[in-house]
Amino acid sequence: MSGSSSPPPPSVIELIRVLQFGDSVLPVGAFSFSGGLESAVHEGIVRDRETLRQFVRTATRQAATGDGIALIHAHRATRADELTRIMTIDQAVVKRKLNEEIRTMTTRMGRKLAELCEHVRPDSIMAGWLAAIRAGATPGSYPVGQAVAFAGLGLGEPDAFVAHQYGVASMLTGAALRLMRLDHLDAQTILYDVNAAAAEDYADIHDTTLADMHSFAPEAEIAAAIHLQATVRMFMG
Repeated sequence: MSGSSSPPPPSVIELIRVLQFGDSVLPVGAFSFSGGLESAVHEGIVRDRETLRQFVRTATRQAATGDGIALIHAHRATRADELTRIMTIDQAVVKRKLNEEIRTMTTRMGRKLAELCEHVRPDSIMAGWLAAIRAGATPGSYPVGQAVAFAGLGLGEPDAFVAHQYGVASMLTGAALRLMRLDHLDAQTILYDVNAAAAEDYADIHDTTLADMHSFAPEAEIAAAIHLQATVRMFMG
């Protein structure tokens, strides 16, 4: 048996980076937010496994046609080393957030991710984006941060998109376990079923322009607005 070993193929390294930066326990503060689910549960919009599955799927579809479009364009801009373009996309994301808590969520998580990358694996484009956030020149949204991080790690656009979609679904199912009577196995089943739509969602938005960003989920928007006025809350948003 040889004493030397071959380095792992690039695909192995790429996969482990996707797992790390797409992990729901990545310390960016996702656990503090419920994406409107807390109010949806309190208002009876979400009351059982099936209504939760519908809520999560609506959220992932909304994420794909909104933040997901921004993410793929920010990923392409990062690959092209176009910081000004990244900042333009970043502004477009935040301008489309109607709710104050949702804006807080995306910018807080985006900044945390940028600071994490600065510590774990610094690179010039992420450093430039973080400097712009600190200077108040750009808001620092989470989907743009994911795009910059994944592109900087040499990971592909589909990887970044899938990690983003998984993060949305994982945040909601994790919050559901704390908000309602839900079995861990049911939560994982919902996560598995909803995430099966990621390939279809990516195919739908792959050739879109930034101007195509949109979302339409009235119940989720109303739930988020109700949450803003709540006097007792488990989650920040």
